Amino acid sequence: MIAWRGTCVLVMACAVFLAIQSLAQEERPQIIPGERKVARKKDAGPRALAVLRMTPDGKVTLVPIAILIDGKFWDASAYKADPVPMALDSGIVYEGERTGNSLGLFTVAGALHSNAVNSQAPWIATGTWRPAGSEVTTKENKTDSTPVGIDAVDEAPRLTHDPNAVKKTPPNAGSSSTTTSAPSSAPPASSDPSNGDEPPRLKKGVPPPDSPPPTQDKPATASGPDSKSSPPKSTDNKSDSQSNVPASDSGTGEANRPRLRHGRPAVSFADEDVAGYRKPGAAAPSSPGKIAEPVASEADVQIVPAISDASGPQPRSFTFEWVKGDEGDRRKQFMDLAKTQLRAYITARDKAKIVPKPSRQQVAKHPAKPEEPIFEKVQMIPYDLWNSNQPVIIFSAQAHMPPPAAGAPHSDVDAELQYSILLVAYPDIYNNLHKLYVGVTDKFHLDVTPKLDLVDAVDVDGDGRGELLFRKTSDAGAGWVVYRATGDKLWKMFDSTQAE
Repeated sequence: MIAWRGTCVLVMACAVFLAIQSLAQEERPQIIPGERKVARKKDAGPRALAVLRMTPDGKVTLVPIAILIDGKFWDASAYKADPVPMALDSGIVYEGERTGNSLGLFTVAGALHSNAVNSQAPWIATGTWRPAGSEVTTKENKTDSTPVGIDAVDEAPRLTHDPNAVKKTPPNAGSSSTTTSAPSSAPPASSDPSNGDEPPRLKKGVPPPDSPPPTQDKPATASGPDSKSSPPKSTDNKSDSQSNVPASDSGTGEANRPRLRHGRPAVSFADEDVAGYRKPGAAAPSSPGKIAEPVASEADVQIVPAISDASGPQPRSFTFEWVKGDEGDRRKQFMDLAKTQLRAYITARDKAKIVPKPSRQQVAKHPAKPEEPIFEKVQMIPYDLWNSNQPVIIFSAQAHMPPPAAGAPHSDVDAELQYSILLVAYPDIYNNLHKLYVGVTDKFHLDVTPKLDLVDAVDVDGDGRGELLFRKTSDAGAGWVVYRATGDKLWKMFDSTQAE
């Protein structure tokens, strides 16, 4: 009896345990705490970066820089070039931007390859530039209430050969015909190309007429089956081609007739040749070494960033507005910082030189004192790159030291040396400048510190934040570099001189 009760208790305990286990399995969530499904970012497609070169005569060309594919930047001048790079395919639209604001649209029509072997821009694109706010002008079609060539009477409509002729004269009207009979020596009608029995054909080598079709004020001579026209006396091919074309009653010659015109349209720069470049497949010049790539001065050519992205975000402005009285204080801070960095650069460079030690007389006569550098071409541009009203300020300048006093030890090279200075910083909570980048260099040290010239701020990867686009000049050549401003430094995103 006791054993039977023990067995029952054991069975009931097992049943309760199985019920609790099954209940726990049913209430188990589908996602275990601690496990997280990472949502993969949908690839929005390629995003290309380029610059537009705008000359004073209105011509616009495009230079490709980088293309973003699956989160990685590639050199746009070489990516999938067969032979034209993918970024320069015909029909691609780029949006020119200035500080994030749209300036217009550039549509690629053709690509040109450089004749030089080591060109800074091996590929450029030509096409059509349409500034923002401009609309394509279209002519309205002019239509008449009554079609030309149809008599507006109650009787049945009748198509006439000449809209100005009221009625056709019968072919056997004799002297009442409006046409003059041809002499007996005239060639037969079947051999005359101007006869109405055969449609007119354009002769080979005869260009299409540039002038508009004849007006309807002078009625054309009607040609019937019995009427013959005398051979033309003029040898002008242009007049012959016009006389071979019969009059038309469609009315398209007044408004909508398509016309063949010589020359290129004024709104496009697609078919014109650029000095130093040729079309893909064209023969290379016989003496490529004598062809120099044209280099226009930066003062005459405007450089504008351009973005091509079919599904990217809308452009956002990165303009920062100064508070009244704040710009002057920031400029003074940057000038003091630039002087300090320039003196440190010159001091470090002088330590590496081997120069004769000045005599005691020279030191007594000209004691060492810090000289004030002379700054030129000073620019200070702020950007709101982080969309937080926190300015990132880019300061650039050219500097040189003043000429030394008479009798003081100096070097002729140092007296004429120009220094390039680039500072990137932002004010912190204590109103002090937090340095992100300091670059001081000269023409003899471009291998150590390249020269960077600011182009503009542009959203390169489409995340809504702005990046800085620079023109890079080093001892290896010129190129383009893109930096992202972080809280501590400038982080390099792309460098065309080191691209794969």
